[in-house]
Order: sequence, then structure tokens, then C-alpha cells
Amino acid sequence: MYEIFGEMDSAEEINAAARGLKDEGDKENLYTLAKENGIDGAFVDMYLDGTTGNLCCDVATAALGKIDVEAAVLKPVEIIADWVEYIKTLCSDDEEFAQAVRRKGKSLKGCIGSLLGWSFKARYKVEKDIIKAAGINNASVEMGIPGMGTAKRLIREYYLGGGTGK
Repeated sequence: MYEIFGEMDSAEEINAAARGLKDEGDKENLYTLAKENGIDGAFVDMYLDGTTGNLCCDVATAALGKIDVEAAVLKPVEIIADWVEYIKTLCSDDEEFAQAVRRKGKSLKGCIGSLLGWSFKARYKVEKDIIKAAGINNASVEMGIPGMGTAKRLIREYYLGGGTGK
């Protein structure tokens, strides 16, 4: 995922690396840096032609890029995809949250792991009539998916509160 330039901690760190590459005339690695950080190649073009002063326009762009790169690896579906969209919304709406998402050591995998850990601990037996209505016979079923309020709290705690998901 971050094979060449490593995980970057902030928009400022991405921009500093981009400045160095631009100063060296290393366009190829400038595109690689952008790709590793989920930044569209069009931003590289605008940066190279002087339309923008930085590769990464702002904190939200850096955070959204990181989420996009990590989501491409995880391929989230259903409720997990909903959680990812909520994280992206927070990145767009809350600069402090976006900075926290960009931090080294914080990852979408860790955040989803935190939610899964809560789910496992909070599981409960599903009532037999519900299991029967689902067409499942002779089975014991447990669930533990957090409601959106709990999921939102857990997501914020993971990124802003230092949670590791372990």
C-alpha cells in the first residue's frame, strides 16, 4: 500500500515530499507519491503546471486519499461500506478528525477491527422465533452489530481517542 514512500502522517508531509520531487524534476515519482496517497493524477498535473501551490490541497484531501487507498485493499461491503462512508463524511466536515485519520498508525483496518471487537463482545442470542422466521432450522444464532450511534462513537474514539482496535 505504501511501498515506496511509506505511510505519511499529514498533508504537510505529503506536500513536503512532493516539493522535493518537483524540485528534482522527478515527475514519475511525483505521480507515484500521489497514487500511494490516494491523490488523483489531475492534482499532480495542476501542481506541475503551477495551478496549485501544493500537491495535496488540504487536510481533508489527504485523509480521503488515505481512506480510498485503504478501502481499495479491504473492499468493504454492506455495513462496513456504510461505516467507511461515514468516516469519509467526517473527514470532509471535521478538520481535526481528518488530521487524525491521516496519522501514522491509524488505519481503516484498525478502525473496522475496533468495531468488530465491540461486535464480538456485545453479541447476543437471537430469539428462536426470529431464527425460524429467517428459515434457519435447528441453529443457535448470535448477533452483535453496533447501531449507527454506537458505530459513530467507536469510529470517533478510534481515530481521536487513541484506540487501537486490539
